[in-house]
Amino acid sequence: MRTARAVQTLLISAAVTLGENAVAASPEENRQVIADYYATYATGDMERVANFFADDIEWHIPGHHPLAGTKRGKAEVAAFFRELGKAGFKAELMALMADENWVIDMHRGWSNREGASNVDTTWVLAFRIEDGKIREARNFAYDQAAADSFFWHAYPLKPLPSRLLD
Repeated sequence: MRTARAVQTLLISAAVTLGENAVAASPEENRQVIADYYATYATGDMERVANFFADDIEWHIPGHHPLAGTKRGKAEVAAFFRELGKAGFKAELMALMADENWVIDMHRGWSNREGASNVDTTWVLAFRIEDGKIREARNFAYDQAAADSFFWHAYPLKPLPSRLLD
């Protein structure tokens, strides 16, 4: 009950803060879009996952690591998810709350790469749904420092000067 209230508060805060007012569908329909998205993500089929994205999707990744920043368009977002797959990153849905514009999820995100640095933390995502597609996603990590450390170990930058030559 307490978790549901916290997620509901985040949902309302995200909608107010971001000032969006496009109505996409019913809360139940929007919730189902994200439940289906996670079920498809679990299969590892990134082509099918990309079908959930609006053409002009924006996916915001927090932190200070090589994968952080805003990904724009299906191709960039799909490339981000392919990279996550290379590091064995998994997601398990824990809770969903929705209204006519937004779906807020809480999930466990983890990796279990043998002999390598891993992450296991809780994430909250705010999804803006338009016309049955994910138009925007904003990530919030429970432990951003752990996430940053994981991503730096999983995706190190090439050494200088070869990094600058590409």
